[in-house]
Amino acid sequence: MRPATLEDVAREAGLSAMTVSRAINTPQVVRPKTVEKVMAAVRATGYIPNALAGGLASKRSKLIAVVVPQINNSMFVDTIQSISDELARRGYHMLLCVAGYTHESEAEIVTTILSRRPDGIVLTGIHHSPELRKTVLNASIPVVEIWDLTPTPLDMLVGFSHAKVGYAIGQYLLNKGYRRFGLIWTEDRRAAQRKNGVCELLAQHGVDTPTEVLVPLPASLKLGREACASLLESDAVPDVLVCSSDTLAQGAIVEAMHRGMRVPEDIAVMGFGDLDFAAFHEPAITTVGIDRWGVGKRATDMLLEKLAGGFVSDPIVDVGFVLIERHSA
Repeated sequence: MRPATLEDVAREAGLSAMTVSRAINTPQVVRPKTVEKVMAAVRATGYIPNALAGGLASKRSKLIAVVVPQINNSMFVDTIQSISDELARRGYHMLLCVAGYTHESEAEIVTTILSRRPDGIVLTGIHHSPELRKTVLNASIPVVEIWDLTPTPLDMLVGFSHAKVGYAIGQYLLNKGYRRFGLIWTEDRRAAQRKNGVCELLAQHGVDTPTEVLVPLPASLKLGREACASLLESDAVPDVLVCSSDTLAQGAIVEAMHRGMRVPEDIAVMGFGDLDFAAFHEPAITTVGIDRWGVGKRATDMLLEKLAGGFVSDPIVDVGFVLIERHSA
């Protein structure tokens, strides 16, 4: 069975193909009753409009591509939803793409996306391969990078300094009197910046290099438990565990308490992200909060403002962060 064509819709509606095309692509210039008639014919025939072809004529696809490393990471969920909601409110659609954490996979995904002619693109992070940077810049569309900070973005940027987060975590825990640090960390570039910030701050204060356990992505409670067990069975048992996410911190707390330890009396635990469960965990997790929803909304506002021909006065937005003291540390 062949797919329905524009001509099939025209016959069903009893109208010319040109009128049907206008009703589908530019309904604002066609009488409402005609649009209603055409839409009824579209439903009756099962016709699927060629959005790309219409976009070529209007130079607008109404698609915004959003590239994230993973969707099973709670850290990105609010940001993705915020972008989607704001785009829908303003007549755009989101094309969500999962690129992983390698330059190669990101470059391949973005090249494929750009062949669909999106009106703009949101990229996670600021570290991209030279090939990807060249491809994106040659596309001549608005770009917003999120979840990181640099004075030299591709175009626009909404994020925060991961290194400063690390410094803040290290200083907070030193002020609390902790001196034997253990790290439970995922292997991604942004998390590594936070870890380096912690380690640099500790080194400045003469604190021994932390014992570290690296875990694969994505982070999980199970991996947090296993890493905590490894550190607790080492020769130098930490008095505080610093985790690259609240999920790992949750696992660390579960494992420590399973072994009869009190948190934070016997061992403290610090997370990152202020995920939904962090405040309601027992004990509540000390963490770093990011306005994840605000990142998505601000990125969308900047992108659509530029698409509308407006001037983005501040192309670099630092949303900052807040260290949230709770019971676990």
